[in-house]
Amino acid sequence: MENLKMLDELAEAKKKIVREMHKVIVGQDAIIEKILIGLFSGGHCLLIGVPGLAKTLMVKTLAQVINLAFKRIQFTPDLMPSDITGTEIIQEDSVSLKRNLRFLPGPIFANLILADEINRASPKTQSALLEAMQEYQVTIGEKNYPLSPPFLVLATQNPIELEGTYPLPEAQLDRFMFSIYIDYPKKEEEKRIAEFTTSEVTHDAQEVLQGEKIVNLQSLVRKIPVSDYVLSYAVNLARSTRPDVSSNKFIREYVSWGAGPRASQYLILGAKAKAALRGDVNVSVGDVKDVAGDVLRHRIFTNFNATADGIDSRKVVDKLLQEVPEAE
Repeated sequence: MENLKMLDELAEAKKKIVREMHKVIVGQDAIIEKILIGLFSGGHCLLIGVPGLAKTLMVKTLAQVINLAFKRIQFTPDLMPSDITGTEIIQEDSVSLKRNLRFLPGPIFANLILADEINRASPKTQSALLEAMQEYQVTIGEKNYPLSPPFLVLATQNPIELEGTYPLPEAQLDRFMFSIYIDYPKKEEEKRIAEFTTSEVTHDAQEVLQGEKIVNLQSLVRKIPVSDYVLSYAVNLARSTRPDVSSNKFIREYVSWGAGPRASQYLILGAKAKAALRGDVNVSVGDVKDVAGDVLRHRIFTNFNATADGIDSRKVVDKLLQEVPEAE
């Protein structure tokens, strides 16, 4: 009974968060919902879109609405791993005059991290996020420093700019639950944006949730049961992306590497969160399909044949959603 009450609270909290974010952000309802699915699943998100689509503003507004410790890291080619994780310095005691190592935490020690233009930093620097994103801790020297929950990385990336950028390593990509593509706004939305942002009127989003409540709601999402029917579909969908085990001729012809086990986990977790955000405990195959594109696209690597025929990972996912049966 208590869990059902919390589920109602989560559905109501979603409405309030969206309402507050719309004081600053015009439109983008689908993108906001995907970010909230990531938040309440405890999954990191990669936001991909051309400049000017409010990717950074969206993350900053979310941090304001849910009142979490927020840090922005601007990724640049000269950024070093210690600029993210922190570093040890030698400090002399004013009384004993003894020298000791003291750890100065970096910006990774926050609840919500905005990794802005993440592909502008070298793979060496990007790897500083790997342990934090997967194990929720940072290792410096011989010591482990835990990160306070909730911990979420929202990274942005410009898909059209190649000069001075580095492709994200596969290990880094796999740690992102969602790869969210942000498209241009509709005509009416763009008209409202032009009017909204060129006037003197300013709007501040108000706080809706706090960190401890978010952790409790994340735990609630994981408690939602999933039928074997839905579980089997999610696993079959993830496995069908792998050319070595897939019976799909399209996959064997165009895919070199498919999605790993994390894809199955995130398909189920994302479907649970989507159901929970509408106040429902019934997770359906439709919920899995709704999150499949954002979970699978960055985990599928196409080959030369696909490039020659104009096939990308998004088309591969669309094909699988049409052909993978719901039950076997």
